[in-house]
Amino acid sequence: MVAAVFAFLSVDPAWSDPGETGAVDDRPAQSAPLEPDRPPSIQTSLGAFGDPGGFRSLLAARGIDYNLLYTNEVLGNLSGGVRQGAIHAGKFETAVTVDFDRLAGWTGWSGFANVFQIHDTGGLRDRSFQRLITVSNIEAYPSTRLSELWLERTSEDRYLSLRFGQLVADGEFFSSETGKIFLSNDWPTITGANLPSGGPAYPISTPGMRLRWRPDASVSGLVAIFNGDPGDQASVNRTGLNFRLNDAPLVMGEVQFRAVPGPDGLGRSLKLGGYRHFGRFDDDRYDRTGLSLANPRSGGSARRHAGTSGAYAVVDAQLYRPAGGNEIEGISAYARLSTSPSDRNLIDLWTDGGIVVTGMTPGRPKDAFGLSVIYARIGENARRYDLDRLSLGTGFHVPRSYEATIEATYLFAVVPGWTIQPDIQYVFHPGGGAADPNRPGQRIKGGAVFGLRSTLTY
Repeated sequence: MVAAVFAFLSVDPAWSDPGETGAVDDRPAQSAPLEPDRPPSIQTSLGAFGDPGGFRSLLAARGIDYNLLYTNEVLGNLSGGVRQGAIHAGKFETAVTVDFDRLAGWTGWSGFANVFQIHDTGGLRDRSFQRLITVSNIEAYPSTRLSELWLERTSEDRYLSLRFGQLVADGEFFSSETGKIFLSNDWPTITGANLPSGGPAYPISTPGMRLRWRPDASVSGLVAIFNGDPGDQASVNRTGLNFRLNDAPLVMGEVQFRAVPGPDGLGRSLKLGGYRHFGRFDDDRYDRTGLSLANPRSGGSARRHAGTSGAYAVVDAQLYRPAGGNEIEGISAYARLSTSPSDRNLIDLWTDGGIVVTGMTPGRPKDAFGLSVIYARIGENARRYDLDRLSLGTGFHVPRSYEATIEATYLFAVVPGWTIQPDIQYVFHPGGGAADPNRPGQRIKGGAVFGLRSTLTY
């Protein structure tokens, strides 16, 4: 296999046309405005000041394209959680794409790198609610960090592409295009909560290799291998420069089916995927002798399991398109469903879905409205461990069950490249129904989150 990979890399095809997809396609939700089919750059709104000195055009002519993305928001909860109040969060992202054919004559080669500057006044998810599901998909530990840094080789017939370097998984795997409008939409909780350090997803990346097979526009397949632990973003991998290689691997695979729009003009897609992590994982209920970890006679060393895994499905469907509308105008819906073993994972069942209406407001063709629901179920062994603590009298403990969120959002397209987005979320059972540290014997109360996001793309 290694020989085949190097043979593929060493081919020197005699072609220079760009591939069907580029580096800024299939971006993670928090970076989705960089995608070509999202609102265009604010450069088009700035006239002669859009490209001072022609610097951007000069670089583009040599195969170097750059994008800037600034997202900032104010979010707050008036009730519920362990504390109330507003926070500010921001993410400034610089992304650089290189076409090495135009730059150096290396046909079929491209490269990509992006850097985040993350700033906030305290994460609403952890500080205010101690919850599992994301409140904002830009929330992260304040830092300036490298995200991705990779090279990609595309075959002459464009059927195959091999990407290797510092990678993330949340852009290409387990993602819904329709759902990217929502602030709470990101790398699903079932992977973020179950994989070491949250897995290779915003804001951290890890060394890896991804192979994509795309024989036509209707089907594609992806398989990737990552270093299985990118390192905790706040204490281990604070700059994105660790480049860890010694951890047990994470392997992911996904098959994507896209229906070419028929006479009704409606597009649909189905993604089926799965993953396997080859590390060791603690049981959430039993120790190494078979006793409950809540039993006073237990030694406290959890039973160890070889690896963990998961399977998932993602559906995107356009339900209605107005006459003359494009593939994103009208009414669209999405759904994601995933499951993992319940003995070693905090979350064993997860689903989300929603509906998005775009271009249906008179005089506002770029505006969009969305309504979504997210549900995460606490794994069976974790639930039974909580019940064990109650039955064995080892101290009062609130049994966890599930966490859920409802979100409604409206995206105003102010000018090309600038959007403003008011947002409302309601949180049910924060932390899965965890105990409130400020109110012994009671669960953390759910509550409403109100927010306003601004996104500038250049």
